[in-house]
Amino acid sequence: MKGAVFLGECKIEIREFPDPSPGPRDVILEIKASGMCGTDLKGYREPFVPGVVRGGIKRSDEPVIAGHEPCGVVVELGSAVGEREARLGQRVMDHHYQGCGVCRHCRAGWTQMCADGPIVFGSVAHGAHAQYMRVPVSTLVPLPDELSFETGAAIACGTGTAYGALRRLSLHGDETLAVFGQGPVGLSATQLARAMGARVIALDISAERRQLAREMGADVVLDPLAGDPVAAIRELTRGEGAEKTLDCSSSPQARAQAIRATRAWGSCVYVGEGGEVTLEVSPDLLRRQITLMGSWTFSTVGQADCARFIAERGIDVDRLFTHRWRLDQADEAYRLFDQQSTGKGVILPS
Repeated sequence: MKGAVFLGECKIEIREFPDPSPGPRDVILEIKASGMCGTDLKGYREPFVPGVVRGGIKRSDEPVIAGHEPCGVVVELGSAVGEREARLGQRVMDHHYQGCGVCRHCRAGWTQMCADGPIVFGSVAHGAHAQYMRVPVSTLVPLPDELSFETGAAIACGTGTAYGALRRLSLHGDETLAVFGQGPVGLSATQLARAMGARVIALDISAERRQLAREMGADVVLDPLAGDPVAAIRELTRGEGAEKTLDCSSSPQARAQAIRATRAWGSCVYVGEGGEVTLEVSPDLLRRQITLMGSWTFSTVGQADCARFIAERGIDVDRLFTHRWRLDQADEAYRLFDQQSTGKGVILPS
């Protein structure tokens, strides 16, 4: 089979790989949709350094097949996979982390927080930018029949991450949420928050992404470069600020603005990876009783909950996708995605 690998420094290569075979507790997925995520851009842009450790995760010695938003169909079962665990032809998403399976984090479905360190598919083990993918049966999450494979791929990371952050915020329908950054995760947060009944203020420096936010249901769209976004949010909320704020941008400035745009006793969540933020502890946090949280993707249970929420409410997640690509178009796909002005992209290998 063919698979797309990141060589670093914005280079992609389509390589030939053997078709995968399952171990006793594995299944083989035929990938129907493999989403493109903003965190892919780190591996795409940076030089490939074998074995380097970043964020507690060791990189592989050789480039692996990219893609960590897998969705497809079970086509082969390992010898020790039970009939209640998976079946041939089953439509599934994959929780793209593998842990030890026995620590308290793994037992709760948070394998990315494994005490022994996780294996991340698409980063240190082969991912989904290929026709087939071998995964542990424990990582499978059923895809509701109402949802497309593309929607399942989005839930497998970006949309699921947005859902997890909104649940961390305990968002209510009578609240205002300000979402900083309208990439795929931010757009998902805007769409899901509107479905939860909240009023959404969406911010992005890209005119194209601001337009996408409007289409996803944002009540107000702001360009942070056109003025003071903190003042604008306070003006829209009778001088108080938003009850809840969410930063999906990884921008140090946006992160600080998200805190300062949160009203007293409000909550802010960061989901954008990497980077820094500088805050004045007393005026920004302590004296306004602000709750600041981090949210890292989701558990297997949270992924299933997100899929059910979307299916039951008929949310059109497929609207996130502005581009669909064949596997042999991966280089073109990532060159466009790297501009960070579009919606979500997806590779359709099958």
